[in-house]
Amino acid sequence: MIDWIIAERIASFVAGTGDASPPAADLKELAAESEARVTAYTGLQPAQPLPEPEGISRGEWVKSNIASMRLLLDPVLESTGKNFGPLGPAMQIGAGLILSTEVGVVLGYLGQRVLGQYELVLLDEAVEDRPPRLLFVMPNLGQAVQAFGAEEKEFMTWVALHEVTHAIQFAGVPWLHGHLAGLMRELLRSAELRIEAPRKLRVPTPDEIRRVLRALREGDLITVVTTHAERATLDRVQATMAVIEGHAEHVMDAVAPDLIPSLPELRAALDRRRRSQSGLSRLVARLLGLNLKLRQYEQGKKFCDAVVAERGAQALHHVFSGPEALPTLAELLDPGAWIARTMPGEPGLVSGGAEGSDGPASPTE
Repeated sequence: MIDWIIAERIASFVAGTGDASPPAADLKELAAESEARVTAYTGLQPAQPLPEPEGISRGEWVKSNIASMRLLLDPVLESTGKNFGPLGPAMQIGAGLILSTEVGVVLGYLGQRVLGQYELVLLDEAVEDRPPRLLFVMPNLGQAVQAFGAEEKEFMTWVALHEVTHAIQFAGVPWLHGHLAGLMRELLRSAELRIEAPRKLRVPTPDEIRRVLRALREGDLITVVTTHAERATLDRVQATMAVIEGHAEHVMDAVAPDLIPSLPELRAALDRRRRSQSGLSRLVARLLGLNLKLRQYEQGKKFCDAVVAERGAQALHHVFSGPEALPTLAELLDPGAWIARTMPGEPGLVSGGAEGSDGPASPTE
């Protein structure tokens, strides 16, 4: 149903090429330094070598993410097309053009902004055919260095620490990829059963229209297109992703002070960048749910900071002990409840420190 060639062309056009000079930093050196520091602090040991870092263009980022999306969406979309009946071919052409355009615009917009990505296809069976990649979008990094007025190596180290932490999370936590893959399969199966022609063609009710308008105001369109059961699964996905991102942010701060003296200034510059988005950029971010995701990622970092402040860095490692140890969305807002549920009666470590760890803890934001 999606014409991926059209989607890629639209995405590449929207993304553009960027006119900033790419950074000259040695990605291999930065990745190696980041891996040593992150493994020492977190205690996570990769079961296999991390992927080599790759400096890529916006167009290459688009192409790579198109390939990943195809693996996830094609089976569902092919099944959906069979439900269109006699009008199937015509409806697939019309719907496919719309979907192709939407996918292209979304990826193009993201391609202008993403700095780095640990790319992992969230399907177990895709691992051998499409192994993980550690990507750095060089035009966007060069543009960010200029916009932030940052020292190039410090900024590149900042980004490398974050992305390498993601690589170590998945390479060092055996169950994590399978857990997310299972949730993704659950969502895809549900979507495959739910998408039917009669529902796609009927006129929306006034209540449904009001829901759409409310979701537009709140920047959470995902609630409009999901059932209650799907929303529960999405909550688990979002809580997991919030922990993964928040853990990376926490670790980056914990191991970076001597590497990145200007870290406070970099964070302040990033906040200013987010606040100074154009009206169109803010609208697109709201439609994509990026504002909601950003709030969840920020809460994930606050959760990790709070756990370390209360029990030390070793306690934070417990979050990766098994799927049952992951916090819920409610526990992200109440780290004490997570500690009480997952580590009842365990003695706390020195507050604000990390006894037995190899790096300083990040202060709670």
